[in-house]
Amino acid sequence: MRESILTIPINEVFEPREGCPICAMRNTVEQHISEYIMGAAMMEPDVRIETNKLGFCGEHYNMLLKQNNRLSLALMLNTHLAERRAAMFDGKGGLKRYSKKSELEKQTCFVCEKVNWGIEHMLDTLFNMWNDEGFQRLYASQKYICIRHYELLMVHAMKKLKKDKLQSFVEVTDKLVNEYMKQLGEDVQQFCDSFDYRNAAKLHNDDMEHVRSSIERSIEFLTSRKPEVKK
Repeated sequence: MRESILTIPINEVFEPREGCPICAMRNTVEQHISEYIMGAAMMEPDVRIETNKLGFCGEHYNMLLKQNNRLSLALMLNTHLAERRAAMFDGKGGLKRYSKKSELEKQTCFVCEKVNWGIEHMLDTLFNMWNDEGFQRLYASQKYICIRHYELLMVHAMKKLKKDKLQSFVEVTDKLVNEYMKQLGEDVQQFCDSFDYRNAAKLHNDDMEHVRSSIERSIEFLTSRKPEVKK
């Protein structure tokens, strides 16, 4: 398939063959959006209206904090807190406020919304690329697809692919997930077994790195996020 402005970002996350490519896709979109809103966009009226209304989830507040631009984040927090306070305490009694759907139930996240929009469009391109045998081979050569993005791919595949293409996509994706899950299970089992006195010191052998990292890799596979581990 000839590369285009749409296919290049897809190939860029699949070609390294390192972990879940959909996680890499999500991470790329998240990074671009985080840099965008912490830069000049912070003062754009349309952006501020949305961030004042939606705020951010815990995951993305942490990501914004890591950008080392505390003033920009503080300015957004200042107006977001003011808007939330006005919405919660606008003179209505507590019980009357909760006669309608809770604000917490309705709340989403500015970054989550933008990321979901970006991923939706990139997945459209991915499924168009499935018609190309070269991309099918690239997809099949991935290390794995994480659980969360496996479910996302299955939902979208049923909407985007014709029956014959859907079957091949499901078979390849199932194999990627199943084989990696089986290997993870074996590695975690070895980790548990290494605490048996009969296996003393075995965990520290040079060829046991895959076992030592099995907990972190399992968490990443299940949640789509690398766990933050203190070193």
